[in-house]
Amino acid sequence: MANNFSSYQKKVIQNYYDNLDKIALAKLQDLVTDIFLADTEAKKEKLWEKVAAAMTQLKIPKPIADNIMKRKDPQILAKNLTNWLK
Repeated sequence: MANNFSSYQKKVIQNYYDNLDKIALAKLQDLVTDIFLADTEAKKEKLWEKVAAAMTQLKIPKPIADNIMKRKDPQILAKNLTNWLK
């Protein structure tokens, strides 16, 4: 399969991958807000599944991720997220 990307497209793709961790952190920030606003347990559960996937993508240490997922407290996630953003 030939790579037919222009130099501009290659730069955009490279920037995306260079900033993937920042993108995942922004996604987690959005998920915290969505969890606070979710009105049903089913919605909250789906959002927590997305949180778990995002933490895996960010390579958050397993004990920390497990603790967050065990408690499923958006305030704990938000506090950790504040530290991760530093």
